[in-house]
Amino acid sequence: MQLEQNIRELWATAAALFKMAGFTDYIDMALVAYLIYRAMKLLRDTAAFRLAKGILVLIVAMAAADLLYLNTISWVLDQVMSFGLMGALIIFQPELRRMLEQIGKGSVTKILIGHEEEKGDVESMINAVVAACASMSQSKTGALIVCERQEKLGEIVKTGTQVDAAPSPELIKNVFFHNSPLHDGAMIVRNGRVLAAGCVLPLSGSQNLSRDLGTRHRAAVGMSESSDAVLVVVSEETGGISVAIGGMLKRHLTSDLLRKLLVSELMDEGKERRKNSVLNKWKVKTK
Repeated sequence: MQLEQNIRELWATAAALFKMAGFTDYIDMALVAYLIYRAMKLLRDTAAFRLAKGILVLIVAMAAADLLYLNTISWVLDQVMSFGLMGALIIFQPELRRMLEQIGKGSVTKILIGHEEEKGDVESMINAVVAACASMSQSKTGALIVCERQEKLGEIVKTGTQVDAAPSPELIKNVFFHNSPLHDGAMIVRNGRVLAAGCVLPLSGSQNLSRDLGTRHRAAVGMSESSDAVLVVVSEETGGISVAIGGMLKRHLTSDLLRKLLVSELMDEGKERRKNSVLNKWKVKTK
């Protein structure tokens, strides 16, 4: 009963505030909401985005604890948030510095308005990746391709060379050609376009991986453990094609299986593919 009464009082207070608000107050609230939105967009391509979501969860938890009279939890959260400003300055220092640099360069309009990236042709990208991997598998050319999904890999992109080109089998094979300066790193694909190449990925620390796996495979598993990306690997020793998703590595894939997997994971994103992933249907040997 007390909780129901508190909720009613909260709604009554909110309704009263909206009735008292004037036209300028609504503009003020809209501007604040838009600035928060742009700040989240700025953080989206970085690991700090996940930290920002964590801070938001703490704020919601504080409000819920106060509403439910959970005094101990409320006190603990208050102590944690008391250091929030200093912690935020430390955590988001790179992002704040980038924003200030853009303001100093006169890029305020870009920050406030921004621009949505055009959706590339994901199907054409898949076709190019499959064709290139099939060719590189025959020639035993090592390759590591990262296909972004919801979680952006802006910090990983910074470790390599910006490309921003439409994918083609020839482009992919030229990047991973053994004499190419970028062949040892990873290629990042975003929205159907090759975004960067020669990128450095974190290695997996898992002890369950086979000892015959090289650096490319361990990097692929490591990146899949820390993001929702789909990683395609071509072995330089055997020419085998593998895919890493969610910390799992499926090896010895044929071109047809690779195509079906990429279509399922990249083109059907946000649907029931997460429940009925082809990774759980296909019994591919991992030895």
